[in-house]
Amino acid sequence: MWQDHRKEKEKSMIRNIVFDMGQVILTFDPKHFMDREQINDPEDRKLILNELFLSVEWAQMDAGTLTEETAEPLILKRFPERLKETVRNLLYNWAYPRETIPGMEDIVKGLKDAGYSIYLLSNASKAQHQYWPLVPVSEYFDGKLISCDVKVVKPCHRIYELFTEKFDLNPEECIFIDDATANVAAAIACGWQGIVFHGDAAELKQKLRKAGVRI
Repeated sequence: MWQDHRKEKEKSMIRNIVFDMGQVILTFDPKHFMDREQINDPEDRKLILNELFLSVEWAQMDAGTLTEETAEPLILKRFPERLKETVRNLLYNWAYPRETIPGMEDIVKGLKDAGYSIYLLSNASKAQHQYWPLVPVSEYFDGKLISCDVKVVKPCHRIYELFTEKFDLNPEECIFIDDATANVAAAIACGWQGIVFHGDAAELKQKLRKAGVRI
């Protein structure tokens, strides 16, 4: 019985809801971006996926060791001339137009209205600071920590420690929502609660309620 009481107490301690950004709040789907650019050739799509979105340079932008400007020449040299303009556009403008994952703005607003503090913890490049304020849902967030600014990326445990230090939060009062299992597992290892998001806002709402979150 005391274990049940302890579980209920743990649930009631959640005060801070922390979201990942890509594929949780905003669409980050390279295949979708290539569709939008009308890139139809399978070989071109494979090349762009591997040498842009899955490139070392993209990871270095998230880590803050490269910017879009410094990554551009390194990336473009791997592409034929006919694709360079398209790749350049994807590098700088994948976030335009900004597309929110269906149902997520309502969830964020509902959590904010319920009195929770709402935060963003994302692996992203410096461009995030330009496009994020243009996303309507951003107005509900109390703060954010972006990997490029601290030069640490998820799932490194240090980024979760930096986050709670920055906002003076207790880990046990935080619940983290991310589409990557490894990132959620790392948050849990750091004393947070966590939920893996599978793209379904209704499922997420159920999981939040199960964790004791009022929504």
